[in-house]
Amino acid sequence: MVPAGQRGVARPRKKPDSVAANKTYGNGPCRKYLRRRGIRRTLPEKTDSQAARLHKGSRGGRPLGFDEERYKKRNVERAINRLKQQRAVATRYDKRGYVFLGTATAAALAIRRRT
Repeated sequence: MVPAGQRGVARPRKKPDSVAANKTYGNGPCRKYLRRRGIRRTLPEKTDSQAARLHKGSRGGRPLGFDEERYKKRNVERAINRLKQQRAVATRYDKRGYVFLGTATAAALAIRRRT
């Protein structure tokens, strides 16, 4: 696990504050592990798990807590895909790394302004 950033000269933390992941990680063992470590989680419930829970009726337990807005902002892939929609970033004709960094930063600012 990658240590989370921390200010000062303290020892780096090894536990994130929260996790947002796909349905793949919404199974029981993953949820139990995160709960045991005290990590907040945003994991959608799988369709078949939801159907099984509903089939059990009142014995199925309550629905899992799920923050839809937080889940929408979960992954880096979406941000990268939005950056790739910018022509200068996608083609990368810049010769120097610092020039490309400036191009990518300008594209990120333009995207941020739109949202």
